[in-house]
Amino acid sequence: MTNLKCDAEQIIKGTYFRDLRLPCVELLFLLYQHCFQMPETESTRQKMRELKCCVIIPTYNNAGTLERVIRGVQEYTDDILVVNDGSTDGTEEILRQSAVRSPQSANISNSQQQQGTTFITSTTSTIATTPTTPTTLTLPHNTGKGFALRQGFNYAIEQGYRYAITIDSDGQHFPDDIPKFIEKSQEDPDAIVIGARNMEQEDIPGTSSFGHAFSIFWFRVETGQKIPDVQSGYRLYPLERIKTIRHFFSTKYEFEVEVLVRLAWRGVTILSVPVKTWYAPKGERVSHFRKGRDFARTSLLNTILVFAALLWVRPFHFAKGLRKKSFKEIIREYFINSEDSNGKLAWSVVLGIFIGVSPFWGWQMIVAVALAHFLKLNKFVALVTSNISIPPMIPIILFFSYITGGFVLGAETAHLEYSSGIDFQWIKQNLIQYIVGSFVFGAVLAPLTGLITYVLLVIFRKNVQLKEMEKN
Repeated sequence: MTNLKCDAEQIIKGTYFRDLRLPCVELLFLLYQHCFQMPETESTRQKMRELKCCVIIPTYNNAGTLERVIRGVQEYTDDILVVNDGSTDGTEEILRQSAVRSPQSANISNSQQQQGTTFITSTTSTIATTPTTPTTLTLPHNTGKGFALRQGFNYAIEQGYRYAITIDSDGQHFPDDIPKFIEKSQEDPDAIVIGARNMEQEDIPGTSSFGHAFSIFWFRVETGQKIPDVQSGYRLYPLERIKTIRHFFSTKYEFEVEVLVRLAWRGVTILSVPVKTWYAPKGERVSHFRKGRDFARTSLLNTILVFAALLWVRPFHFAKGLRKKSFKEIIREYFINSEDSNGKLAWSVVLGIFIGVSPFWGWQMIVAVALAHFLKLNKFVALVTSNISIPPMIPIILFFSYITGGFVLGAETAHLEYSSGIDFQWIKQNLIQYIVGSFVFGAVLAPLTGLITYVLLVIFRKNVQLKEMEKN
């Protein structure tokens, strides 16, 4: 039997009918492949329909590449939303000529846009449409890629989609990578999938390489995670998780950093797939990224996110993780079985208690970890013990700090009685006495607690060692 190396398309075009030696069995087999075996594009189409996944294409003045991107995406899905962010380069004409309108095209008025809410208004259209015609969402003027994406997400959620793939309209991304996102998302249906670019290829602009490394560093500081690409706009978003974020603050390019960090804070898994990237030659490249202004906006956002991570998100996640462990498990894991000496652990407790009692409100954990690192103590123990100033210990610490300050300053304290109603307003009225007293009270309580810790560690660790020797 003849060994055939061809595809079914060649049969349809008549290539093999010229060969009279072609066996009928092989001809029938190839026809069967063409008619009944689902090609990759059809397989992806079916999966995207099952997942209720659409593709969002934000565009601003990319008339030269937009149509090509749309046609490429149409190979894999009919559920396409083009968000025209106030383009002035003839994009609307290209969309009109290409019949890139649907019976329910959308426009957003200035008042609606200012309110930050998407309102889809049905309009009549005389343009003939087909099932593969994308929907167009037109913004009256340019507001930024972030805002365009937000409007696209809102619309997709309203239409009942569960996932959205975002792809840039400048031709940088290749639509034939879409199947990679669909396959990867099946590993974790709640995950966001990032298209990781190869930043070592020759045509990558220098500013892009710097921004790439810069964003990866700050993302790791903000979330504790290291991923290969933070800035890529080629992504698959789980819209159900997007809905959990009530309000976004950014509207420009930095939005893609904000949404990624805030999803990570909510425990959303971040997966990556390698994607192809094309950068036009320098003279032909169309970029709307303003190096000075947009870099400054991204830097400001990262500054805010870092402070939020250090002051709230990380401590919250840390405390949440501790709640999953019993007190006995914490003592055994971080004290009894610790590789640090008894003295080092005791001094770590001293540091944590002193910082926790002292008036570093909101900064206790940061100060404790920083000093523990500088003094080469156990950072975890210092961090845990600095949390002594949490309910229900706060009123007790405030009361005894104030009493101590009274003794030091010679103020009248005999009339004071302990009450759980002591609050910050009460403290403000007696601020000096409280501040002095908290430092002195901490200086007394911390070494006393450290001494008790040292004695207990000697006793319990010795018992553990004796038990291990008996087993051996």
